[in-house]
Amino acid sequence: MDSLITAAARALAAGDPLGALNRVALRDDAPALALRGIAMAQLGDLVRAKALLRTAARAFSPKEAVARARCIVAEAEIAFVSRDLGWSAKALEAARAILEAHGDRVNAAHAQYLELRRLLLIGRLDEAEGTLADIDPAPFPPATKAAHELVVAGIAMRRLRTKAARAALARAGRAAREAGIPALTAEVESALLVLNTPAARLIAGGKERLVLPEEIETLLASSALVVDQSRYAVRDAGTVVTLARRPVLFALARALAEAWPADVSRGTLIARAFRGKAADESHRARLRVEMGRLRAMLGTLARVSATSQGFALVPRRGREVVVLARPVEDEHAGVLALLADGESWSSSALALALGASQRTVQRALDELAAAGKVQWFGRGRARRWMTPPVPGFTTTLLLPAPLPSD
Repeated sequence: MDSLITAAARALAAGDPLGALNRVALRDDAPALALRGIAMAQLGDLVRAKALLRTAARAFSPKEAVARARCIVAEAEIAFVSRDLGWSAKALEAARAILEAHGDRVNAAHAQYLELRRLLLIGRLDEAEGTLADIDPAPFPPATKAAHELVVAGIAMRRLRTKAARAALARAGRAAREAGIPALTAEVESALLVLNTPAARLIAGGKERLVLPEEIETLLASSALVVDQSRYAVRDAGTVVTLARRPVLFALARALAEAWPADVSRGTLIARAFRGKAADESHRARLRVEMGRLRAMLGTLARVSATSQGFALVPRRGREVVVLARPVEDEHAGVLALLADGESWSSSALALALGASQRTVQRALDELAAAGKVQWFGRGRARRWMTPPVPGFTTTLLLPAPLPSD
């Protein structure tokens, strides 16, 4: 490797893409093309960066397996940043194995962290956490240590372990400052901001207020009976009853919890659970059936008692009842939460992250676009969707949640 290539690589490692381009901008050999591609990615021109890296990978000879593997890892990072979540995990794993076999442990670790961040984004927390537990970041340079701690913090935030998340972000901040890469420092600061902004609305006793992630963690560990909209569950510190696949039962549970300790009329419950339909005898009969199902589901958490006007929720052992609602009420809150990261998403990537069909996501995007909440650019498969973040709110609790066993 000649001196210009070495100098350009060092500039990129230090977060100086312009310095790297000054050294290799006029060269078309494979190493220069690869470095130019990485530099363009750091400058935000992802389309040009992807094309340069693919050209570089083809230009390297079959004997230069390590160089080709590095190009694949760089292209995977561009795919992640551009929210192309359908990239080939097998290709990335093969590249990581080549790098590991040839002693390039830093780039091998970088490839692994890319896959971990993808798993975190699509809600596969158990898989990400299991892989992360086998990685020792001690031998890595500061930039890689920062990436490790960002993944640790991301998992902790999704599981509402705020103290662990803050500790991980503090370590990530120190590593990022030691690395001297401004973009990495900014990423850590952005993650820290999530912990310092409201993450939900607490509804109790007819009053409503915004709560921070630490308050949510404390609430879920208390003896209170919580109707949790973010995970569609009724829970206390020891028991979680998921209603994610029972939307009617969850709507009834939330209506009863919001009114607690008062009761809720049958007409109001029918309107809340059956989408505003006027109450008639068939709806009253269905309400009785659904209430029986809700009683069975809640079990030892609470009783559902019939009153002269309707029904009331009666927690066992005299506990307080509260509702933990999303900071933003919207039918398509999950889509908005993913778009709120400021990146441009394809509909296929949104469908993968949400675990929904692409057609369902496309209908949601069309409705949001008609309401002026999202915007798009590009055509056909190149179409991307984005929206500015909702000011003043963190979207962590709007993202796809782990199952209660997590």
